[in-house]
Formats: sequence, C-alpha cells, structure tokens
Amino acid sequence: MSGRFRVGAALTGIVALTAAGLIAANGAQADPQVARTGTARGQNPAGVKQLVQDQQLLQAETVESKLGSRVVGSYFDDSGELVVAVSDTATAAAVRAAGAIPKLVRYTADQLRGVQGELDHVATGSSAGQVKSWYVDPVTGTVVVTVPAGARDLVTQRFLRAAEENGAMVTVRRSQGRPTLTEGEFGLLGGLQVDKNTGYTCSLGFNATTGDGQHIFLTAGHCTSGRPSWSRNGYVLGNTRTSSFPGNDFGTVSVIDGWDPQGRVERWGSEDVVVRGTASPTIGSVVCKSGKSTKWTCGRIVARDVTVNYGNNRVVKGLFQHTACVEAGDSGGANMSGDYAQGITSGAALISGQCLAKYGQQNESYSQPIGEALSASGASLVLG
Repeated sequence: MSGRFRVGAALTGIVALTAAGLIAANGAQADPQVARTGTARGQNPAGVKQLVQDQQLLQAETVESKLGSRVVGSYFDDSGELVVAVSDTATAAAVRAAGAIPKLVRYTADQLRGVQGELDHVATGSSAGQVKSWYVDPVTGTVVVTVPAGARDLVTQRFLRAAEENGAMVTVRRSQGRPTLTEGEFGLLGGLQVDKNTGYTCSLGFNATTGDGQHIFLTAGHCTSGRPSWSRNGYVLGNTRTSSFPGNDFGTVSVIDGWDPQGRVERWGSEDVVVRGTASPTIGSVVCKSGKSTKWTCGRIVARDVTVNYGNNRVVKGLFQHTACVEAGDSGGANMSGDYAQGITSGAALISGQCLAKYGQQNESYSQPIGEALSASGASLVLG
C-alpha cells in the first residue's frame, strides 16, 4: 500500500427495484454481450464475476428495504441465487416479482426478533454464561443459539432454558471455541496495524470524513474504549473521537494533519482493494477481511443481526457472523465484499488464540456492520 493517502470523491447512486430486476438510476446500461456470453467486450471473466456479485449485493439490499419487516431475512443459496425468507404468500409473490426466490417459513420476522430481544434482555440483565451468540436465521426460519460443546455450568443452562421455552422458534447449535475480542498486545508493526498508548494494538478499518471535513478512521469500539491516543510506526495518528462498546462495537479516531487518508484496503501481497461504497451483509455472500495478524482472509457471511456474548457482561448486538479467519490484533480491521465496505472486525470464537479452521472446524467470526457505524459517527467513507 502507498505511503501517501488521497481523499476519494464521494459518488452517490440510486437503485430502484422493478419486477424485471435492478435498474441503476445513474445512466449505466447493460451490455447485451454480457447477457449472451457472461463476458463484456474487453472484460475478463474475473471482472464479470465481481460485477455480478456487486449487483447481487445491491439486489438483496433493495429487496429487503422495499419489503421491510415482512422479510425474515435473505441469503444466497449454493447456486448463487438470492433467496428471501417470508412467512406469508402475499409477500412471497412480491419477492418473486422482484426477481428473487421466496422461501416460506413458519414464523414471522416480528415473532423471531421478539425472541432475540428477550434473549438480549436476559444476557444484559443477568448473564448469558458461556453461550456464544444468537440471531434470527432466514435459512432455518428460527432463532439460532450457539453454545460451546461441553458447556454445562448453571448460568449457561439457565440461559438455554429461557431460549428453549420458545419451542420450535429456537435452534440450539453446539460448536468449539469461545468468542474473544481480537485486539492484540504488543503486536508487530506494519500493514494496517495501529497502536494504542496503552500498549495494545488493533487494525485500522476504514478512513472517513465528518460533516465538517475532519479526517477520521473507524475501528472497533472495544479498541477505542477508554479513549486512548493512537500512533502508527511510532508516528502520532491522533486521539479517540467516539467510542461505543459494549452494545455496539465501533469507534472513531481523529487523524491529525499530515496524514492523507485514502479509500483503499490493504490486501497483503496483492493489489490494494478500492472502496467503492457500502453494502449491507447478505447471508451467503463472500466477505474478506484485512487485519494486521491474519492479513487477508476470506469466507462467507452465515448470519446477521447476531448478538454475541464476550463474557463479563460485554454483550454486543447487531453483528454479522462469517467464516473468514480472525485472530488477536485483527480487531477493527476492514471487511469487504468485492469493492464494497461491509463492516469492522469485532471478534471471533478462538481455541488457544487461533481461529477454528486451524482445528478442522468452520470459523465463527463477528463484525460490526459499517452502515450503523457511519451513521452514528456522522461520517462518510473516503472512496477510492
């Protein structure tokens, strides 16, 4: 990544949903050759694949925005088709007209979110014990509660009893590892590492600007907790501006003059990724994260609006869960789907400090969605 930075120009696009699919209202027109061959004139297959993924992300976001609380959730199936979970036939017809595949589930979005809200209240009001996370899952049409295999303590069992009182609306899954906030102590210099004056390190997420033009960067809220000052490679970066943790997990750092933030993400040994905009997390979509410890790792989003219990009453709501490897020091790092910013690394279930894939299991990593962090911070991303 270049040692100098440049502020990118903001670009606004409007997307409308029609029965025929997505129409970009910025004047872009489809190339008929893409429809026939899947490859635009002069464009390589990798570029087409990226374009298709970007369009799918926009389609998922638009469908859910249009149908609102009538939708339990959406995801990409194994063939890459967008599936939208709904609980009534009228909404299923609207989904079909929008060009997506409807899936009828037993319970409404309000019912399932009500169960998740009750569990949030139990966790923040007393404790969730060793329970790792819970979220509304559009694939099963239930609230999925994940608990470590072998957890049998009384507090954990009390939480599970509260969950299981909801009957078939809840699915309990058991897996290895426990959620751990992935800030690192005395980490190595280089890459996207940013250092706190407390002796800990985290990763820089995305550069942004406030309404009055101030340069800031976003990182994890547990990194900015206590409002530390920051440096990079021994040079002062700035001071913590805002911090939200627990409940949320995002914070901002004011960047002093002399640094010139750029709309790019380090890909560690390959060409930097340009940030084109933001996207909401969609289950089944590919996500890659950049962090100082595990560098550039990729996986798929498996859940969103996940409540995660980091222990000691540190409960964070509204995260998305994915399968990319995340370890200590990666906290705050950028999460990307293609050229679109998805979120900021929060933590992961780890065994002996390592991601679960190193023990032959599927990774369980958690990230703060970028949209909420930007909105609460009154900031907009620096684009490339």
